[in-house]
Amino acid sequence: MQCSASSQFREFGVFNAEMTALLRAVLEEVCENIPVSETGARAYVASKLLDAAAHGQLSTDALKAAGRKALNPPTMWR
Repeated sequence: MQCSASSQFREFGVFNAEMTALLRAVLEEVCENIPVSETGARAYVASKLLDAAAHGQLSTDALKAAGRKALNPPTMWR
């Protein structure tokens, strides 16, 4: 995606239609093995995708990485 971060937002921080479609597609791909009934897990991933995009991570690869990271629980420090 070649648009600047500022052009991905409209007034009040709402993503434009193109970015919204990308976020939705990435969410569906990342959550392909999570049942639709697992709304909590999907909502958590969606929130992490929105956070990543809001912080300028707008490429498909960066968004997928953020989504996959959200699905991986942190490991305990030893």
